[in-house]
Amino acid sequence: MNPKFAEMNFKSLRTYVIEHQDDDEVFYAFVDRLKANLSSRVYPPPNTPENVAIMEQAILV
Repeated sequence: MNPKFAEMNFKSLRTYVIEHQDDDEVFYAFVDRLKANLSSRVYPPPNTPENVAIMEQAILV
């Protein structure tokens, strides 16, 4: 990864990706950062009807 991409915060990197859509290197750097951030926000599937209803409400809001 290009060192300048590693130094950017997520918002700056996202803006750079949008402005330079033909730059594959920055796109892959962004996706790698996105995947690293999302891995900490994985939730298990609902296991009861009550949890299904809670999830449906959360998605619809």
